[in-house]
Formats: sequence, structure tokens, C-alpha cells
Amino acid sequence: MDYVTLNNGVKMPMEGFGVFQVPDPVQCEQAVLDAIDTGYRLIDTAAAYMNEQAVGVAIAKCGVPREELFITTKLWVQDAGYGAAKKALQTSLDNLGLDYLDLYLIHQPVGDYMGAWRAMEEAYREGKLRAIGVCNFNAARLLDFCESVEMKPAVNQVEIHPFFHQKEAMKIMSDYGVIPEAWGPFAEGKFDIFTNPVLTEMGRSHGKTAAQVALRWNIQRGVVVIPKTVHKDRMEQNFDIWDFSLTRDEMEKINALDMGHSNIVDHNNPEFIKMLHNLKVHA
Repeated sequence: MDYVTLNNGVKMPMEGFGVFQVPDPVQCEQAVLDAIDTGYRLIDTAAAYMNEQAVGVAIAKCGVPREELFITTKLWVQDAGYGAAKKALQTSLDNLGLDYLDLYLIHQPVGDYMGAWRAMEEAYREGKLRAIGVCNFNAARLLDFCESVEMKPAVNQVEIHPFFHQKEAMKIMSDYGVIPEAWGPFAEGKFDIFTNPVLTEMGRSHGKTAAQVALRWNIQRGVVVIPKTVHKDRMEQNFDIWDFSLTRDEMEKINALDMGHSNIVDHNNPEFIKMLHNLKVHA
């Protein structure tokens, strides 16, 4: 496992395990236990995933010392705002059965995220959070945010995969010392990514799969990845990316796959923003 050093000196694994779309508590708990057994130490959840408690049960059962784990969760739109964020953070800590989080992220650039950030800065100073960051901030919004806050975000978790490279956002992240983290590193299965001829042929030359090539491409760009699966054999396969490297020519061939936009989410679509506001994670 390789690590990146965040802008506050905290070390973060470059590959983690995500639990998006695993709401069933029994399945989620087992998946996290399997992931930790495989070797994953970064576990990524969110209040909106409705599975923090199951993740917490797995953390308590796994037998790995807490200080060896890197636990991330996220603040939902419903709780954007100073007071609401303080309460939501404590709820997440209670759900996970933890005294602190390694990383706490603003899940969406929607609502009063500036007020929420002030609450997160306070929690960081109090030792409840080892690092704080954001998700889904495009280049312009991230630049504005970094110019407006006292404490720069350590991480920006965004959609990054071979078909959407986030070139503009990646540049702003580099300029402000923000580490990119890829959700959906497999493009949520779109574009036939697992059988893509470019990725498949590269994988064949290295004795790897197209999925492993896609993960390795992000890693070599300095991007943290959090692939999700509930199948242990695929967890093991996704974790087996540390014994090969892509050449410069191979990286360039993957770079040529970039479509320049997302086919999954659109934060410029008013209906999508309205949906985010209407999605409630608690009463």
C-alpha cells in the first residue's frame, strides 16, 4: 500500500473500500469485515449511505487497532449549516461507535456548506477530526471555496475514472494542495469499462484485468481510489494493484479515453440540485 500525505501532515492510504449502495446492515458489515481482512485500512461511508452503524459494528469486530484504520464519513445536504453540522457529526460518531474520524467530508456543494465548514474546523481543532475535506466540488467552486475559508480542504472526493479525468479540478486541487480522491473509479460500470479493449489489452500485457488497470491509472496520477464490491474475490483483485506500473505510453492511451464530462451526475442540472435538497437522511 502506498500513502499520500495530506496538507496537515496526516497520512492517508491511496486505496480504500467504499460502501455506497450497500444499505443492508448484514451485507455491509460482512463486506467491511472482508475488506479489512483483505488488507484495506481506509473505509469510506456517509450519512446518506444509511450504513454507518453497520460499518461501526464491523470496525468493533475486526480486531485491527483503531489507529491502523482510516475512517471517512460525510455530512449530508440536510445538515449543511453550523449548528446542524455539529449535531450531524456527533450522530455519525455515535453511529460508528468512534471518538474521532480520520476524515470528514462535505458530501455535496449544496446548501450552507460554509457554515458547516466552520463547525468542521472547530471539530478539527477539538481533535474529533484528523482531517476535513469536500466532495463533488468542480474547479470553479473549489477555487472559490479555498479562497474563502481559513482551513483549506485536505481532500476533494470527485468522480474520476478513465472516461472522466477532471482535468480542470485536478489543476485547482494541485494549486491548493488538495488531494484528489476518486469515487466511482469504475465509472459505476458504464462504458463497458471491464471489457474496454484499451484497458483489457494493457491488463493482458501486465497479467492484470481492465479493472486493475483503471485503478492503477488513477493511483499513478496521485488519486486515491475507493472501489466498491461486496464480493471478497473482487476485493482481493482490486487490492492487487501494487506490483505493476503503467508506462508513460499506456497512461497516454488511457488519457485519450477522456470524454471531458460526467455521464453519472450533473451539478449544473437544477433538477439534480433539487433532488439533493429533497433527499432526507433523518426526520
